[in-house]
Amino acid sequence: MNTLLNDPHHGDLVIQSKTGPYTVRFGSAFAGIEGGLSPREHLIIDARVAQLYATPLRAALAGPSVLRIPATEGHKSLEQFPAYVTHLLEHGVRRDHMLVAVGGGIIQDIVCFLAATLLRGLPWRFYPTTVLAQADSCIGSKSSVNVGCFKNQIGTFTPPRDILISTDVLDTLEVDDVCSGLGEVIKVHVISSWSDVRALARDYPRLQHDRALLTTYIRRSLEIKKLRIEADEFDRGERLVLNYGHTFGHAIESATSYAIPHGIAVTIGMDFANFVSWRFGLIPADVYSELHAQVAANYAAFQSVPIPVDGFFSALARDKKNLEQQISLVLLRAPGQVFLDRYPNDQRFQDICREFLAALPASAASGAS
Repeated sequence: MNTLLNDPHHGDLVIQSKTGPYTVRFGSAFAGIEGGLSPREHLIIDARVAQLYATPLRAALAGPSVLRIPATEGHKSLEQFPAYVTHLLEHGVRRDHMLVAVGGGIIQDIVCFLAATLLRGLPWRFYPTTVLAQADSCIGSKSSVNVGCFKNQIGTFTPPRDILISTDVLDTLEVDDVCSGLGEVIKVHVISSWSDVRALARDYPRLQHDRALLTTYIRRSLEIKKLRIEADEFDRGERLVLNYGHTFGHAIESATSYAIPHGIAVTIGMDFANFVSWRFGLIPADVYSELHAQVAANYAAFQSVPIPVDGFFSALARDKKNLEQQISLVLLRAPGQVFLDRYPNDQRFQDICREFLAALPASAASGAS
């Protein structure tokens, strides 16, 4: 690991984008809004975060334009957006105003999409309050919005002007929420190299409680992702490997009606992708076993959630990255050698999927189908 990153407060990260650079800053919680917002700023905040941090955010929450939104998948459905747009218009939003997002990935998706579309474009800035948002989704410019039962089928690439990260706000998260974010941390470390994978495996048991160490790994995760998104901002080539674990993970989320959080589903999805890589002869058994130990530790609390097989295959077939009867998969030959390819959704592939699902305790016990 880069020794500079052992200092969790080592400078800002500047992300290059086609619309201009934007900055990730590391600092104290809610810096810049703790004293309130200007009349040109509109606060859009996770309703639970607003409740948990009512005291430090008192001035901001007393502002003239505050939109509290429960952070659920249903609230980032396209059907909800007329109410959000109406609120902002009724509160006098103009093109030179700023949207201020406070929350996790769902709030980020909502505000990013609003910033891209309302009045043909508004600036926005982001205070991510989950490990997942801090370590992964806050950079890369993407919004993903659901339409009915179809997850993440519309969206934009609209980066915020600024992002402020503080692990102080993570103390109110449940253990499961931290693990969900760590799933994305594991993902980019596998994409990076064996040295990053093994450093993370060594320090993983401390990440729940050591905020300075967690900040170091959040920063390292963003450094790794920065290389991919700057090379391929619009997801046409090199950046696509960041979907490692996501094809299977999204299908697991859908099949379980989101009973498994996103980052945990991605963690299971990585194990799934590694298993398929092993069964396809891309990696040896010892590589699968070493990686399995790390990812299984991160999804242990959810491995007993049943994954209905029919629902899984149905969701897998709907993945937006598929072409005709081919499944788009990110597989690996080793950490640091992750690649995208397309494979036929044939009997051999489905048999491998069933083998993996049957090995999970709940699926094996219930004969989920």
